[in-house]
Amino acid sequence: MPNHILLIDCPDETGLVYRVTGVLYRHGCNVVSNNEFVDHDAGQFFMRTEFAGDLDPETIVSELRAALPKSAGIRLADDVPRRIVVMATKEPHCLGDLLIRHEFGDLNSEILAVISNHEMLGELVKKFGVPFHFIRHEGMTRERHEAAVLNQISHYAPEYIVLAKYMRILTPAFVGQFPQRVINIHHSFLPAFTGAGPYRQAFERGVKIIGATAHYVNAGLDTGPIIAQDVIAVDHRHSAADMARAGRDVEQIVLARALRLVFEERVFLSGNRTIIFE
Repeated sequence: MPNHILLIDCPDETGLVYRVTGVLYRHGCNVVSNNEFVDHDAGQFFMRTEFAGDLDPETIVSELRAALPKSAGIRLADDVPRRIVVMATKEPHCLGDLLIRHEFGDLNSEILAVISNHEMLGELVKKFGVPFHFIRHEGMTRERHEAAVLNQISHYAPEYIVLAKYMRILTPAFVGQFPQRVINIHHSFLPAFTGAGPYRQAFERGVKIIGATAHYVNAGLDTGPIIAQDVIAVDHRHSAADMARAGRDVEQIVLARALRLVFEERVFLSGNRTIIFE
């Protein structure tokens, strides 16, 4: 029987789990796993249920709407690879890691294409048989460049855009084309060490941990809801180059973890926070 993922977000009430699982039981579905969380401050209930069974999605959703609060968010997803376009600039570590994971089926996604504002990563991408599109930004306004990028993306109709160290700030107009569907990775020194050379700045300050943050992109600068983070320890023996190397390692691990969580439908948004069922 095929596997499905049911995602519910609604005001908390007594008996919600019973009502949801009752609908699935009446349709002969088998619950494979179930996770719930109540945000008591917001009075909000979140539930992620994996189940197996042959069903009519419209009928299931209709019955759930009748059983749950009127404002309930109900989404039924299939456990299939997500279609993505990756955007990158010059740094190869995150992009290369995603390409390898994609090649061996470890990403739960299909990389449709890679888009970059520099040519240098093209040979790497072509080794994996993935289309590569170089869209030059020199001599163009940000709006014109983004229009060219959007035109290229439109040929693929991706579910998500992944920024694998794409080093240009996207305008709110661009992000608005893909609400809650653009995912970014950056080092976790922000906002302490902004601008050029963050690892040199970190070395000069003698930091003791470095890390990375993966988040949804919104209209602000690195202010979107956080999906995954991690840190590693460093000390006085680490040069700025050592810190940068360690930072690249943690960045690619955190990005891959965040994408797994998103593509497996394990992430709920609650305002600017995320509710995550590992």
